[in-house]
Amino acid sequence: MSNKRHPILTVLVIILVIALVLGSAMVIALNMLSPSSDLFFAEKIGIISVEGTISASQTVTSQLVKYRKDKAIKAIILKINSPGGAIAPSQEIYREIRKTIPVKKVVAAMGTVAASGGYYIAAAANKIVANPGTVTGSIGVIVEFVRVEELLNKIGIDLEIMKSGEFKDMGSPDRKLTERDREILDAMIMDMQNQFVEAIVRGRSLSLEKVQAIADGRIFSGAQAKELGLVDFLGNFQDAVEITKELAGIKGDVTLVYPKKSKFELFDFLLETGAKFAARLIQNLRGTVEYRWNGVSGLNVRKSY
Repeated sequence: MSNKRHPILTVLVIILVIALVLGSAMVIALNMLSPSSDLFFAEKIGIISVEGTISASQTVTSQLVKYRKDKAIKAIILKINSPGGAIAPSQEIYREIRKTIPVKKVVAAMGTVAASGGYYIAAAANKIVANPGTVTGSIGVIVEFVRVEELLNKIGIDLEIMKSGEFKDMGSPDRKLTERDREILDAMIMDMQNQFVEAIVRGRSLSLEKVQAIADGRIFSGAQAKELGLVDFLGNFQDAVEITKELAGIKGDVTLVYPKKSKFELFDFLLETGAKFAARLIQNLRGTVEYRWNGVSGLNVRKSY
């Protein structure tokens, strides 16, 4: 009886081995076809997306560092669709791009909008590609304060504030700005404006006078921006890929490598969106200083005939 069982066990073992081999072959085949594969069947370009308001820099800067160190990645494309946002994160991304371009080519590909801080980070790249109808520019600084003192008075709420200095509650929603407050804010805004202008002069190799002449917050179409020297090429994302290939000396097909998605991506997205919304409400009450275009959230621009 035991002699009869041995052939059955042998067959089962053989079937198991075959299944393992076929499974491994399928995994290898899927990896070869995956855009994020590390197998060397084509040169690779890393893709980093900058979407929506810029409120943090960690995700983008860490991905830049990762692609910069990855020898398989030959160049990087930044897909930008942003009206800008907080100043410090924009500057952190700009700085990381500038640290990357001596090692690998970086191309900025503009989508619907790449204005203010969105343009700020694009200016750090080797080349900028925009659609003719991309909304860009908006070179400037904006500060917003919400005034609620009249509302508080109507509903009988009185705030009493103790402070260590005259300007500690500057921008508080329960009082108007004084002339001295405005002088201090004006000085700070102009300093940050100068930082913006200098970043474009440095990144785009334009004259200070030329950038200052258009750094009044106005927006431009991609076609206008090209005429002004703010953009290098007009085209779509696929054009940006071809331009990046040429800059990096890549011949033939390329594999576009996107950051690996988290298993909890939807949860992370909802959490991040909720956090941004709450932060925006709080910031609007206390005042914000940003490189941000304030038009229609920067995303709903349409032609009408």
